[in-house]
Amino acid sequence: MERLAGTRDPQLWLAAAMVSGHTGQGHICLDLSTLDQKRLLDAEDGKDPVVCPNWNDWCKKLRKTGVVGTPGEYTPLILDDRSRLYLHRYWDYQEKLARWIRKRVHDDEEEMNMAPLREGLDRVFGASFTARPPGQGEDIDWQKVAAFISLMKRFCVISGGPGTGKTTAIVRILALILEQTRSSNLRIALSAPTGKAAAKLQEAVKRGKEKLNCPDMIKEAIPEEASTLHRLLESIPGSPYFRHHAKNLLPVDVVVVDEASMVDLALMSKLTQALPPQARLILLGDKDQLASVEAGAVLGDICDRGYVHSFSRSFRNHLKRVMGYEIPSQPNGREGSGMEDCIVQLQKSFRFGGESGIRVVSQAVNSGDAHRAVTLLMGGQYKDIKWRDVPRPDGLPHMLKDTIIRGFRDYLEGHDTPEIFQRFDGFRILCAIREGPYGVMALNTLVEQILKKEKLIETNRRWYAGRPLLITRNDYHLRLFNGDVGIILPDPQAGNELRAFFLAPDGGVRKFHPLRLPEYETVYAMTVHKSQGSEFGRVCLILPDRDVPILTRELIYTGITRAKERVEIWGRGAVFRAAVSRRIERRSGLGDALWVA
Repeated sequence: MERLAGTRDPQLWLAAAMVSGHTGQGHICLDLSTLDQKRLLDAEDGKDPVVCPNWNDWCKKLRKTGVVGTPGEYTPLILDDRSRLYLHRYWDYQEKLARWIRKRVHDDEEEMNMAPLREGLDRVFGASFTARPPGQGEDIDWQKVAAFISLMKRFCVISGGPGTGKTTAIVRILALILEQTRSSNLRIALSAPTGKAAAKLQEAVKRGKEKLNCPDMIKEAIPEEASTLHRLLESIPGSPYFRHHAKNLLPVDVVVVDEASMVDLALMSKLTQALPPQARLILLGDKDQLASVEAGAVLGDICDRGYVHSFSRSFRNHLKRVMGYEIPSQPNGREGSGMEDCIVQLQKSFRFGGESGIRVVSQAVNSGDAHRAVTLLMGGQYKDIKWRDVPRPDGLPHMLKDTIIRGFRDYLEGHDTPEIFQRFDGFRILCAIREGPYGVMALNTLVEQILKKEKLIETNRRWYAGRPLLITRNDYHLRLFNGDVGIILPDPQAGNELRAFFLAPDGGVRKFHPLRLPEYETVYAMTVHKSQGSEFGRVCLILPDRDVPILTRELIYTGITRAKERVEIWGRGAVFRAAVSRRIERRSGLGDALWVA
């Protein structure tokens, strides 16, 4: 950077180092105004302290270096008019994605014959409820509203917590798109960020098709195969680029992306650039979950960080005319950018009833009400969620022993290959951190020790039957990706030699010699981050005994909602309260680019 600038400028060096570091931490940019005269390092060994300059002077000086440009210039760093500093690549990703979304938002609405549309919506989703006065929104079928948006717009976001029917809705939506466009030849692509999420989407679509109230021709036109986004875009081994891009578009008319909260800025930008102008993009996800591992919080930014918007007046009139829904405007809602007409929040949980502790505690966590969440947890009135004080590290083996044996015995006594994956997903230990006595590494070792003493596994060798593996590095040749889960098992077709088995998207299995695998780790326990896109029957969420910055509201919410049946939370009350009170904040300009009219 200094070579390009032709000078050794400590302020330029500091800015470049900090924006690079922030990007590595998941931010898209560095907001210089938040660093005004901030002390970064104290004086030490006779050296002066490192203090950020006055942010206004800093911006002026950076703009004179020749390597910091304004948006649209081709310079290594970009500084916008709101003091946000970007690496050029990430500014470019953000700008291209924002431009693509804005164009889709302002495209003319699809021309639809309203009478057949109303009939199709009522047939597939059920007849609309009679419109009620403002405030009676519990009678609104938000899945049906999502379908209407998906039909009228070429960009739609369907957000909702676990069990709100996102994947159920998408099958019906695809059927309606096929019906209303009067084409059984639409090219539809189902995708997700990880192989596990793609397999889950595929299973949901298969189940949903069986219940559709539509002609067989329409059912047959809905694909049953889902792929990872990397496979859809056709990744190039050893390269960050894909075979499909702006000059080699995907041959698709509709793309569905499930678990969209896991998609980072770079990947979402590359996906949108590879879509033909007429293609629809439908994103499914939970805006309140953890953001992607890589830089960005795309779904959160698109949903305006959870701000509740109303639809525009014209769109509310459409909904009233077609479905009879009279949706009031929000008193504090900001209208004008058009984004509000492309987003719907599913609100009814079909998985958790009113007596579900998972539902009420996760809602309290999500709203940041730490006191209510702790009161509900420690009250003990719910059967599906339980609080336990986490013991000191030397007490973990004794306290966890029964939980571990109960959790993994059924899985380790299984034999049939596809079924054993279902059994394994019946229980998982989730951790907030990787290192330390309450982290993934230590707990995986502890689980192996306990299971070995119970003679449920034999760990005398590096590989043993029943060892679960988590892939941690992509291997495009083997089509194994970060986050894929496999199990070491005897292979009858290879003389019962041990092989690593992975579930294939079609419900079958793929197997590899263990020595061929990319980087991996044992996965009786996994981080909450790695658990995104997965669901387990029962979850044991273990928090450290002291507060750390990684503990946030989103992490707790994501951990709790991975459980379908029951969750135990092991922690300290003060640590839990601090986590629920802390939100993830990833610096970005995407929200402003989309929502500021």
